[in-house]
Amino acid sequence: MQEGSVISPSLIASGVAARPLPGLAVSGDLHLVKPFSDGVLLAAVDGIGHGDEAILAARMAVEILERHPAEPPAALVRRCHAVLRETRGVVMTLASLNPQAGTMAWLGVGNVETLLVRADPKGKPAAERVILRSGLVGYALPDLLVSVVPLAPGDLLVFVTDGIGPGFTEGWPRSGRPQQIADRIMEGHFKGTDDALVLVVRYLGSGHE
Repeated sequence: MQEGSVISPSLIASGVAARPLPGLAVSGDLHLVKPFSDGVLLAAVDGIGHGDEAILAARMAVEILERHPAEPPAALVRRCHAVLRETRGVVMTLASLNPQAGTMAWLGVGNVETLLVRADPKGKPAAERVILRSGLVGYALPDLLVSVVPLAPGDLLVFVTDGIGPGFTEGWPRSGRPQQIADRIMEGHFKGTDDALVLVVRYLGSGHE
C-alpha cells in the first residue's frame, strides 16, 4: 500500500492499495495518477496473467501513459495497443479529468471496474460505472467508446482490478479519506486468486486550496 497524496495543484486526493497473487512478490496490476497542464490522467492497468510477463506489459503501458497524459483516452489506448503487440497485453481503464470544463472523459477496455460516486446524494444518477468494452490492449482492440460525464467537487472515483470481488461497492464510508477507502476495499474484497489493485480518487475541484 502507498500513502494517500494530494496532487499539486490540489485537484484531487488519492489512495491506492495493491497486493500480488499470494506467493508472488510483485503485482502486475499498476496505476497512474499524472497531472498535466489542463487536468489529471488516472489509470488502472492489469497485465494479463501474473508474474514477470504481466508486470512487463503493465509497466510498458504505464510508461506510455505517463509520457502522454494530455492526449485523449482513446488515443492513449491506441498508443498502448501498438506498443504492446509483442507482450501478453493488458486491460485498462483511463479517466481524464478536465477541471475547467467540470467534466471527466473515461474509457475501459477489459474488466477494470470503475465507479463514480457523486458527492451530491441527490445527483442523478447518484453513482455510475464506466462502460467496459470487451477486448485486450495489445491483442484485440474493440471499437473504443469514450464517455464524458460531469464532475463536481467531492465526487469519488474507485478503480478495481479483477482481483477484487464484485461486492466492492458496499461496506465503506463514502465520505472517508481515499486511502482509508482503498484499504477497506482491499481488506474486505481481495479474492486471493490474482493480483489486485484499488485506486481511489476524490475530486476536490479547481478552486481547492
